Amino acid sequence: QVQLVESGGGLVQAGGSLRLSCAASGRTFSRYAMAWFRQAPGKEREFVARIIWSVGSTYYADSVKGRFTIARDNAKNTVYLQMNMLKPEDTAVYYCAATAPNSGSYLWSYEYDYWGQGTQVTVSS
Repeated sequence: QVQLVESGGGLVQAGGSLRLSCAASGRTFSRYAMAWFRQAPGKEREFVARIIWSVGSTYYADSVKGRFTIARDNAKNTVYLQMNMLKPEDTAVYYCAATAPNSGSYLWSYEYDYWGQGTQVTVSS
């Protein structure tokens, strides 16, 4: 059974940094796509970043490009999201997601089979 456990959320001032972690277990993730999504109150869940585990290729939403970095640690089966220069509009619940290889773009929430419970990130102005 696949389990994704996020951690690292919290309250930070605008311009600050946080690092989110997603510990994955229950499967061999070497060929999986892993992603971070976020959902702000009253808004739909939106794509933030994704990484293809086997090759390490990454892709970012325009809103976070240049500020956020997604990375993986093979030995720890963990995916990270380093968030720098945080803005109040980054405030949301952040979710880790995983999927086995498919023919999609890995940019949409419906493409992902497994989800973590979410971690709250709040950026104060």
